[in-house]
This record gives sequence, structure tokens and C-alpha cells, in this order.
Amino acid sequence: MIVAIVGPSGAGKDTLIRGALLARPDLRLVRRVITRPTEAGGEDFEGVTPADFACREARGDFALTWQAHGLSYGIPRDQVTGPGPVLFNGSRAALPRAAQIFSDLRVILVTAPDIVLAARLSARGRETAEDIRARLSRAAFDMPPGIAFQTVVNDDSPELGTARLLAALQPVSA
Repeated sequence: MIVAIVGPSGAGKDTLIRGALLARPDLRLVRRVITRPTEAGGEDFEGVTPADFACREARGDFALTWQAHGLSYGIPRDQVTGPGPVLFNGSRAALPRAAQIFSDLRVILVTAPDIVLAARLSARGRETAEDIRARLSRAAFDMPPGIAFQTVVNDDSPELGTARLLAALQPVSA
């Protein structure tokens, strides 16, 4: 099973993913490849130059790629095979393509009220006030048509948010 964790900036996706990985050793996290410096912080990712990314994409190293916020993102092909559920921090806009590639794709939308998103974005100190306003305007972005998903509201403590994500990760009953 491959699970795309999506949602607006500031929703706490990385925090909840870290909590879920601690609670469930059977989960595996994809280490994304992103065209930004590794020192930029946030999640654990592999920072590459746009030229390196393009070369790897041309070689077929990625199972899925997308562009967002002026950056290129890639899910390495070798990280989505093997045993156990695989999680990746994805983009809502990339979900239609992801659904074509991964037949067992599940989607979890992590979200929070705008006031919570604004406070978290401000606290991380990476965006200007204008950037935060722009990210909040995109927070209400609808999920692509035809994509089934579960919603996890992360508006409280990291522990409660993680518990909600873990509940959403339970096997779906037939």
C-alpha cells in the first residue's frame, strides 16, 4: 500500500508522519528528492540541482514527479517497492498522476483551520507575510475529481494529530 499524505503548508504533515513512524515501525517513509538546498530544513529530503533532477528524471529514477512552489519534487522508484506500507508527502495536484501509477494508492488529507495554519507558517520563519497569505489562499484548494481520500484534522496537539493519522492508516474494511 502506498499512502500519499497531502494538505496545505502548515497543516503539520511532517510532524504527524514522524509521529506515525515512531508508533508504527512497519511504515516506511519515502525520502523525496527536491530541487532546493538540503540546508533549507523541514523534512528529511535529498536536495539536488535542477540539472541533477532533470538527469535523474530522464533516466527514469522517479516513480512520480511534480512541480510546486517553483521546485521539482520526485519520489524515487526504488523507495516505493518492498514490504509494508509506504508513506510519501505529496501534492494534491499530483494525485491524478499518482493514482495512475500506484494501483494501491490511498490518500490522506491533513488540514487545519486557517488561523492554525497561519500561526504555524509564521512560527517556522521560512516565509514572508506575503508568502503566508499566498499559501493560505491555496489551502482551500479542492481535491482533484475522482480521488477518494480520508481527512485528518490537525488542530490540536501533535499527539492527537498523530493518533488521528494512525486511525486513518488502519486497513480499509471491505
